[in-house]
This record gives sequence, C-alpha cells and structure tokens, in this order.
Amino acid sequence: MKLRIQGNSLRLRLTISDLSRLADDGHISATVCFGPSPGLGLTYGISRSDHVHQLAVESSPQKVFVILPSAELCNWISTDQVGISGDVNLGDWGVLSILLEKDFACLDRSDEDSADMFPNPLLGTEC
Repeated sequence: MKLRIQGNSLRLRLTISDLSRLADDGHISATVCFGPSPGLGLTYGISRSDHVHQLAVESSPQKVFVILPSAELCNWISTDQVGISGDVNLGDWGVLSILLEKDFACLDRSDEDSADMFPNPLLGTEC
C-alpha cells in the first residue's frame, strides 16, 4: 500500500494482495518511522465497516485510518472500478479529500516489481 499526502488530501494505492487482505481481514495498515524512538512514526491504513455509508477517517496523533463501507469494498473488488473517492467534512478545517486506487503496473518498463499490481488498462496502447 502506498500513501500520498498532499495538502488536505490522502491518496492510497493498493496492490492485489493489499485488496485481498482488506477483504479477508477487514483492515490493512503500514507504519513509516521517522526516528529510532517509539512514537516517532505514523501508522496508516484502511478498515472496512458495516456501520458507515461513505468514506470516513479515524485519526490520532500517530495514526490515520480511512474507513470504507463494506458494500463499496465488495463492489470495488468484484468490478473493474479503479478507485473510490470521497470528501470528509472537517468543519472549520475545510474538507479532506480521499482517493483509494488500485495500483496498476507501470508502462515505462521501470525496474519496479509489478507482479502484485493490477494489469494496466493502457497496456498495448500508444502514447
């Protein structure tokens, strides 16, 4: 799972196995460490829930999780749908934009391992 934070937006890209684990276990997460001491990291992830009807966020000082409705996850897994997006109202802080995407294999023949990536729908087309 890859995380991109830019301004008031979160973008998470999931591989095939990430999406499979999310479906099977109900959550996936990863941690990025910023130093050798405990508490100097950020744990991020996605959890599915039967209790929400749109994307939501749960956060604490070193943790942020996107909460995904179970029905949307089921549809996302079983179709060619590329992603799920939504906005979370933050009141006086504005809006947090969230984008969850299937991680496609690169077309540029880079050395990045693409074995666990979704087939790129543009493969075989000319730029």
